[in-house]
Amino acid sequence: MMGKLLLLVLGLASLAGPAPAQDYPTRPVRAIVAVGAGGTGDVVTRVLGEELYRRWGQPVVVENRPGGASNIGARACADAPPDGYTLCIMPGEPLAYNQFLYKKLTFDPAKDFEPIVNLFFNTQALVVNAALNVRTVDELVALSKAKAGTLSYTAPSLPLSLYLERLKRERGADWVGIPFRGGGDTTNAVLSGSTPIAFLGMQNFISHLQARTMTGLAVDGAQRSPLFPDIRPWPSSAIAAISRGSISASLRPPARPRPSSVRSARMSPASAMSPASARNSSSTVDTPEEFARFLIADRVTSGRVVTEAGLQPQ
Repeated sequence: MMGKLLLLVLGLASLAGPAPAQDYPTRPVRAIVAVGAGGTGDVVTRVLGEELYRRWGQPVVVENRPGGASNIGARACADAPPDGYTLCIMPGEPLAYNQFLYKKLTFDPAKDFEPIVNLFFNTQALVVNAALNVRTVDELVALSKAKAGTLSYTAPSLPLSLYLERLKRERGADWVGIPFRGGGDTTNAVLSGSTPIAFLGMQNFISHLQARTMTGLAVDGAQRSPLFPDIRPWPSSAIAAISRGSISASLRPPARPRPSSVRSARMSPASAMSPASARNSSSTVDTPEEFARFLIADRVTSGRVVTEAGLQPQ
């Protein structure tokens, strides 16, 4: 995987306005990130912003809007002026799952965002504080039974939370879900032991896994991570039905009229994340049209998962 380049494609359009398209951008670009500081999406956005500044000569100002299952950031993006100067980086939940989980959203996921590109799929890892002294999912289940009512977990996406809840029902595990606040906060919570279990993008945990302050129990794919080959993959039949990997999406408020020209910045993984992180993500270099079709299909899958889980909108 070291020889395979991960291309992250970031496109911003020059929309209707007084400046000619070829002069875009003529002022700073705002990047609304629907996750907290320190999370994978935040880190990648900041590095991409530095690269775009070198190419454009205009800064990309990152504005973190975490919380509310990413609905807060999504609302801020939907309310932004459609002038080509707002970029939205968010996970898949507000684009697919949340419309089935909330009775009322303050944005329309199908109409209020114009897809640019799905930046990447992020390998998720189930990790625990090393002090728990477990090395497998079976051992974690057994420990939760022995220490009933004392263990908690957090996860950024509904599919991962659903899987842990299903495992809890099927195996009699005893743990409780804690609302997700962001990659940085979650990492600190695992390290402190206040929330010793997390299912999150591996980029958040690489240094701690290397330092052995955290233990990786499983990754959410059919293959092992090249960086940590000792961490087992989930059985494909067990998790594939509800998890297709965490996406990091690049969008913008819908342009009116639609853009007449698009500028793109193409970068190697070295410019967007460390080589270690790049080896735990898979590229999805696609066009806006391909990404739009992916989102339509993902909403259908999300609706099915929510229905099968028996969840009702809150």
